[in-house]
Amino acid sequence: MTKLTLYHAAPSRSSIVRWMLEELGEPYDLNVLSLMKGEQHQPAYLTVNPMGKVPALRHGEVIVTEAAAICTYLADEFPHARLNVPVGDPRRGPYLKWLFFSPGCIEPAITDRAFPRQEQARRSMLGYGDFDTVMSVLAKAVEPGPYLLGEQFTAADVVVGSTLRWGLMFSLLPTRPEFMAYVGRLEQRPALQRATALDQELAAA
Repeated sequence: MTKLTLYHAAPSRSSIVRWMLEELGEPYDLNVLSLMKGEQHQPAYLTVNPMGKVPALRHGEVIVTEAAAICTYLADEFPHARLNVPVGDPRRGPYLKWLFFSPGCIEPAITDRAFPRQEQARRSMLGYGDFDTVMSVLAKAVEPGPYLLGEQFTAADVVVGSTLRWGLMFSLLPTRPEFMAYVGRLEQRPALQRATALDQELAAA
């Protein structure tokens, strides 16, 4: 079996991928980097990810970076876990939309709200439009439940759910009942509980 290796730091965005790997149930190795020591900027790691950040995933000779891309890749490479929507299924369009919506809309909307510009940007210049629209679209999507695509939990829930958990943890999101209920359902998943416990141990070490 081709080995999976996650280049990881806790806490960081690579925790998204660790949750995804726990959902897959496939064995994987960790290559832990100290962000405090700047190991992500060392030449050895820059050959893996020239951006100098985590996560990065090595799967045999393949290297994938960016958390949402890694989760998409893993879901397609290991279809037995049923974390993807295959090509040809009409639900694949919405599935891909949510995978891209999180890094393309939710996270930028949150960070722009947390660190406002001195001069307000024009709505048309922002890829996500405006914060309130993003929040309303997201709330409407997660309200029916249990997951973004209904009964099937997918990689999109890992990516969107991780961003929501982070935003709520640091009071960067409104505590809308739709968000609280959705995150509450996610936190019942054993894979997320395992990933969280493992990362807490790692951060404390």
